[in-house]
Amino acid sequence: METPQVGIFSLGEAAHGFFEFILRPEADPQKTVTRLVSVREPRSTVGGVNRVIGVRPSLWRALSPGDAPAQLHDYERPIQGPDGFTMPATQADLWVWFAAASYDVVFDLGKDAVRALTPFATLAREQRGWSYKHNRDLIDFEDGTENPTLDAAPEVVLIPDGQPGASGSVLLFQVWVHEKTAFADLDVGVQEAVVGRTKRDNVELDEGHMPADSHVSRTNTIDGKDLKIFRRNMPYGTVSNHGTLFIGFAAEQRRLQRLLEQMVGIGGPRDALTKYTTPLTGAYYFVPSTQALRRFCPPDD
Repeated sequence: METPQVGIFSLGEAAHGFFEFILRPEADPQKTVTRLVSVREPRSTVGGVNRVIGVRPSLWRALSPGDAPAQLHDYERPIQGPDGFTMPATQADLWVWFAAASYDVVFDLGKDAVRALTPFATLAREQRGWSYKHNRDLIDFEDGTENPTLDAAPEVVLIPDGQPGASGSVLLFQVWVHEKTAFADLDVGVQEAVVGRTKRDNVELDEGHMPADSHVSRTNTIDGKDLKIFRRNMPYGTVSNHGTLFIGFAAEQRRLQRLLEQMVGIGGPRDALTKYTTPLTGAYYFVPSTQALRRFCPPDD
């Protein structure tokens, strides 16, 4: 039986590090993944650190052809809406997420990963994530309200048994920078209309007061059906330069693609929240099962 990388579902860590790597032209992809897999948490199930590894979809298909969903694809080109608003494509080859109770552990493992991969890959981007008021984003609204419970999340996140890539997941990773105080300067009622929820109590606006371009309207449903993804979003940055890391997992890549298309205004109004935050990056990664990753372990491990 295939089992998922447990870090996808591990909630509560305070410190996070995200690293995206691009392979050097002469690098052997299989050896590169082996080097990354060898960088891992201490051999302990308590007080340790969680690690999640993702691989560029086309690269994973080349490395493990029988273990990739048929429709899996890279973030190949920018996604542009009718008014010109664009989500950039910044696809890298490897993605790793370390999460722990304190940042020193994350820092050390990130440093180990960069050192281990230096002969094979260059570090394209690094982000440090952290929690804000338990589960709020930096516009001070609750994030992940529509997430499934942990009991139900595997059905949303994981490719079913018997299918190529079983117990793996498709990840969408984006960095969104907030436009300074533009959103904070709005009246609370206007902020709530942009988001589609009340700020204090996190109650979804009723149908009569829900704007068609609210964030809720553009991200909670696809073709009239509930949008089922598992968000692990979190804040990043400093007081002067900060935003949101979008970290979305799904068993079907189509859900994530349609989410982006709806946000830019394809098939409806553009998401009002995108007027106050700007996407800087965009990439898909396939997050293989634990057993699939083990096939890349060093021979003596």
